[in-house]
Amino acid sequence: MTTAESVGAIKIEGLTEPCILDYFATLNASQFQQTAALFAEDGVMHPPFESGIIGPDAIATYLQQEAQGLKAYPHQGIIENLENDQIQVQVTGKAQTSWCGVNVMWLFILNAQRQITYTKIKLLASPQELLALRPENRG
Repeated sequence: MTTAESVGAIKIEGLTEPCILDYFATLNASQFQQTAALFAEDGVMHPPFESGIIGPDAIATYLQQEAQGLKAYPHQGIIENLENDQIQVQVTGKAQTSWCGVNVMWLFILNAQRQITYTKIKLLASPQELLALRPENRG
């Protein structure tokens, strides 16, 4: 049984990669240690409005502080094979926090062991909408 099956079914149109399904399942269940464990030792997460966070421990700490109450609703995924047995996965969907909902694009690169080596989380909104989302503008 995969993590996604045990935590809650995540289905993404066009995508069956277990690591990515587990990422969203554990994130939505606030199991941030398990989410971070999907990253390679030198894996990097690039959240919106932040510089890169490197390594599973730092990623788990960041998620614990910043992702409480976050729900990700991935909708569609596209996989592309890269060199060195790596794959790039692009997922579009929506993210909901206690204070807003926004369309999001997640870009992942997985190594040959299917660990996340890189992810960038990009908010898909107009510049005005993005300014309203900046943390210092939160009510």
